[in-house]
Amino acid sequence: GSMWKVIWKVCYPLAIYQSLNQLFKILDTMMAAHISANAVSTVAYLSQINMAISALGGGLAVGASIKISEAYGEGNFELVKRRVSTLFALCGLLGMAILAILIPIAPQFLRLANTPEEFIEEGTVYFILELVSLVIIFFNNVYIAIERARGNSKRILNLNMMVIGIKLSLTAFFVYVLKGGINYISIATIVSQLALLGAAVFYMNAKENVFGFSWKAISFRKLVVAPMIKLSVPVIVEKMAFSLGKVVVNSMSTVYGTLTVGALGISNNIGGITTNPQNGFQEGASAIISQNLGAGKKKRALKAFWCVLVMNLILSVILMSASLLCLHQIADLFANGDHEFAGRIMEIYRMEALGTIPLGGSAAVMAFLYGYGKTKLTLLLNFSRV
Repeated sequence: GSMWKVIWKVCYPLAIYQSLNQLFKILDTMMAAHISANAVSTVAYLSQINMAISALGGGLAVGASIKISEAYGEGNFELVKRRVSTLFALCGLLGMAILAILIPIAPQFLRLANTPEEFIEEGTVYFILELVSLVIIFFNNVYIAIERARGNSKRILNLNMMVIGIKLSLTAFFVYVLKGGINYISIATIVSQLALLGAAVFYMNAKENVFGFSWKAISFRKLVVAPMIKLSVPVIVEKMAFSLGKVVVNSMSTVYGTLTVGALGISNNIGGITTNPQNGFQEGASAIISQNLGAGKKKRALKAFWCVLVMNLILSVILMSASLLCLHQIADLFANGDHEFAGRIMEIYRMEALGTIPLGGSAAVMAFLYGYGKTKLTLLLNFSRV
């Protein structure tokens, strides 16, 4: 069929899914603004550190799902099940390692990231709770990557709507009714992500599911694990490097005071409104490209690249224009009546918005390179950006 229709059908639910994830962060930040100005800056700053850590699980899911899509395109369903099951096992090992290493040294780790002391004082417990939620999200990212590999993007969107409903309801109750602090925001995230994990367990254990999980199918043999690890490591490194680059920039901005640090973090969150949908198209297209390559259809794989490039560029122009037109209102939502803070947010974001269109083109190129398994090249390109 038409590749335009294929790209749109698979990618638009993923773009919405990515946008809703960003909405999570934005609404968290807005609700934190209701608590205090320091709370909103703490959440915005720590979110960049959390993104750097989450790159571990996200990179593993992206790299491994490419090989799962390829095996599915080849019709090797036994290998699909082995890779799916082993990927979950790897995710469990990674999550336990992160919790064991970072929880005991959380304040020291935050100081290492040059986090302002007032943020450490208010945000250490919040950071630890976020680590717990990140490990749950690792598993959920793997499940989402598997559903993406089979083109089941509508289920991803529907489940994410459920998560958002739980998350927002709980956060609003904790902040506006119980008058809780920022730790309650993280507790709401944990509960909502556990709901998604429950759904993942249900669907992954369905009978006759070639993409299902099986303890017996877990295998650390080279044939199963090596291709997934080989593709995932460069993706993990590049995602971590890019997120850490933002953390470094945020830490550099501490010389301008905590107001600028908070404004920069919020600008990053607003920027996600335009870039996250691009990432949704990138992830969907990379799965389509790798599956077509597995089936030996190279012309269709190339056609997928051109389709996602055009769609991403159009999307970039629309979203950038909309965000700039509504920037004053968006900044006021975060500033909670502080006109100086709102002005600083707008000043920073106007510069950040200029990157939207080239980032749309970059996302299409990344989809093409991921689909072909050229993750060492994507690592080089993204390190150049950092």
